[in-house]
Amino acid sequence: MAEGYSPADGLDVSSAGMTPAELLQASRTILLIDWPDREVPESLARAGFEVVASEGPAPEDYRAYEVEGDAVVTRPAGGQPAQADIVYSHRPTDELPDIVNLAREVGARAVWCETGSDQARRIVESAGLDYVDHPPIANAVREMRPRS
Repeated sequence: MAEGYSPADGLDVSSAGMTPAELLQASRTILLIDWPDREVPESLARAGFEVVASEGPAPEDYRAYEVEGDAVVTRPAGGQPAQADIVYSHRPTDELPDIVNLAREVGARAVWCETGSDQARRIVESAGLDYVDHPPIANAVREMRPRS
């Protein structure tokens, strides 16, 4: 478990009993569906995650974020990933059913909703997926130990 996080800290624990830090530690690929600022994909890429982001409405609008030297660069991903461990969403709750369907399609175990709510939790958990809405994912990643 990453330093700085424990269930006693009052952070959310998923329905599987994992803290956000434990969920991140157990994950490799994160699919982003919108985000509040570029810090989100850059923080994830710098932490060693495979990051794929939906950057438009078309299937070919997926981009991979990767670290090259000191910079985070993007390249075309050629479509949605075949597999992702976490789907991160910064979208309104009324769009969440489609995002949950996408999460199930890519085999994700969790949906991390930056703009969470009780309704969002019900939608995600009723689909059999873990739900996280706190802390913000970029904050959680910054608190993690470096990935090997």
